[in-house]
Amino acid sequence: MGNKARIEILHEEEAFVVINKPAGLLSIPDRFDQGLPNAKHILREQYGEILTVHRLDRDTSGVLCFARMAEAHSHLSTQFADHQPKKIYWALVSGTPILEEGSIDTALTEDLRRPGRMTTTVKGGLNALTHYRVIEKFADYSLLEVQIETGRTHQIRVHLQSIGHALVADPFYSRQSSFLLSSVKGRKYRLGKNKEERPLLSRTALHAHSLEFIHPVSGATLQFEAELPKDMRATLQQLGKWNALH
Repeated sequence: MGNKARIEILHEEEAFVVINKPAGLLSIPDRFDQGLPNAKHILREQYGEILTVHRLDRDTSGVLCFARMAEAHSHLSTQFADHQPKKIYWALVSGTPILEEGSIDTALTEDLRRPGRMTTTVKGGLNALTHYRVIEKFADYSLLEVQIETGRTHQIRVHLQSIGHALVADPFYSRQSSFLLSSVKGRKYRLGKNKEERPLLSRTALHAHSLEFIHPVSGATLQFEAELPKDMRATLQQLGKWNALH
């Protein structure tokens, strides 16, 4: 994905801009490789000054907000630091939680055995609170609506993995880093001769569906939503066809 990657603008005004970040694009510049494509640099080419308010993981798609003015940046950053915005995600996970709705209140810390990853802990760590609700059930998977009260690194991914329902195609916390149609069609799957199966989903199945926060100037409550991207829609469609509950 090059620096000229197209980004859907959900809302723009003098104080801030809200986008639908595509999966695979960094939110902000990488610490070790500043040249990697990222949403902040792309928006700077269009708007000039762009200031970071929050971020999404590279493989997570969905609603992302950037400030365009210093005063708006200060106001929005304070909201996010105080965990005031309402952030709703849609997550496709393996299996189905026993409870239709639930909360995971478990602290997180860096996994010293696996650099770059997080893990749950009962001693120390950063407090993290995640709420989930089952939206749709399949035989071996389920789509969850997830709301986070905190915004810790990999919070949703680690919390759901900790209760036995890892995100589909999560390269860090699940057993498979991609989702293949053959995995649900089984013997009914047929692949042409000399052809290699292409994954339906080759990134973590997590989408930032909606974001609600206070306008930094007017004080009005704002809410923005981003539709599920094509790869997750296609995966859900195939699950409904080949992995439906009976």
